[in-house]
Amino acid sequence: MLTNNFSGLKFEAGVDEAGRGSLAGPVTASSVILPKDFNNFELNDSKKLSHKKRLYLKKVIEENAIAYSVSFIDELKIDQINILNSTILAMHNSLSSLSIIPDFILVDGNKFRQYKDIPYKCIVKGDQKYQSIAAASILAKTYRDIYMKKIDNEFPEYFWKDNKGYGTSNHIKMINKYGLTKYHRKSFTIKTKQLNIKFEHEV
Repeated sequence: MLTNNFSGLKFEAGVDEAGRGSLAGPVTASSVILPKDFNNFELNDSKKLSHKKRLYLKKVIEENAIAYSVSFIDELKIDQINILNSTILAMHNSLSSLSIIPDFILVDGNKFRQYKDIPYKCIVKGDQKYQSIAAASILAKTYRDIYMKKIDNEFPEYFWKDNKGYGTSNHIKMINKYGLTKYHRKSFTIKTKQLNIKFEHEV
């Protein structure tokens, strides 16, 4: 079971993102404050869970969290300020949207910028170690997947409902055939087969 608290403080917010490596669509971040005594052995990194399990846990998180929020930064802003800045902006926006100001922020990965004067800690692979980050990972992933399925209706030839905008071989084939849409990140380039393997793993 993942650890339920890092700081010992009551309102500790776990923060994570989804869609950072995608070729199309937004980068999405979520912040989640869980009760200090909350425990769920099924919580884990969203990429390690099935689609069905993520949807089930989404409901569990939303019903039990003290507070949660989700924020999207679209492809136009990503092209304007780059993906790292967009990811951090999405994280900050999700924190701003919480109904409770957190005492402490626990961030997945190793890149973050100070949010207000709230202390924080970056945890590499934090979504595999702390429940609040895992919960944020699940919400960011599920909400982004819902959005990608919605815009798939506009451009079904790219199969975003399946690849979620990541650089799968079929998605790249369709880009080569049809070109870029308004939802594609124009600042992203397709360089190597190694990137394609990474993207397919993340879908």
